[in-house]
Amino acid sequence: MIAAIKNNFENVFHLFFPNPCLGCGKQLFKGEEILCMVCESELHITPFHQHQYNFVSEKFVGRAKVENATSMLLFAKEGMVQHLMHLLKYQNKPEVGIYLGKKYGELIKKESAYQHIDCIVPVPLHEEKKAKRGYNQSEYFAIGLGEAMNTPVLANGLKRLNLKESQTRKKKFERWKNVEHDFDCPNESLLENKHILLVDDVLTTGATLDSCCSVLNQIKNIKVSIATIAVVMR
Repeated sequence: MIAAIKNNFENVFHLFFPNPCLGCGKQLFKGEEILCMVCESELHITPFHQHQYNFVSEKFVGRAKVENATSMLLFAKEGMVQHLMHLLKYQNKPEVGIYLGKKYGELIKKESAYQHIDCIVPVPLHEEKKAKRGYNQSEYFAIGLGEAMNTPVLANGLKRLNLKESQTRKKKFERWKNVEHDFDCPNESLLENKHILLVDDVLTTGATLDSCCSVLNQIKNIKVSIATIAVVMR
């Protein structure tokens, strides 16, 4: 009886307060979150987390000391991944980051390479840019990962020192110069002797993550692994 009343209440609630799929706009069914089953099926999760040597980890060979590196999705223009990234970064939808983080966290926590992560550190935004956007999209991805992996998130583990223009339209060398010497660790003692998971939204050239790693790897007995929502294959 109680279950039936609860079910009826939920049906009435959804009638007046619709919960649309952020992919196609159709009403989500009970048990669905952010995306309907059809749109979720368009998210082809990579197998990179299952292999220490993969397309993502190879990007950092000879450039940054990294234990493991992985990306959840392949970024493609005009696809569902680009749509979700746009919602996350520019349409005030931080819940997309949490959704993807939880989904990916459930997968990577099963892999031995990611079972001994001590804390999760998101790539930071400059304070002025964060204030303008209202949040750091990478931090919300980290929150989702942390919830699924039962791992604390150190949102202020890194600090961005300079406010610079977007990397989006920059060429490879320009990206490197744009973020060179751009990060600092305000409290190194919090990260000493820890294996951290450094997370970002989209990996393109890896310049931003390289710059973060150059700072982190100066900390005593630290190990750095990397996870991003998506990677650009080119």
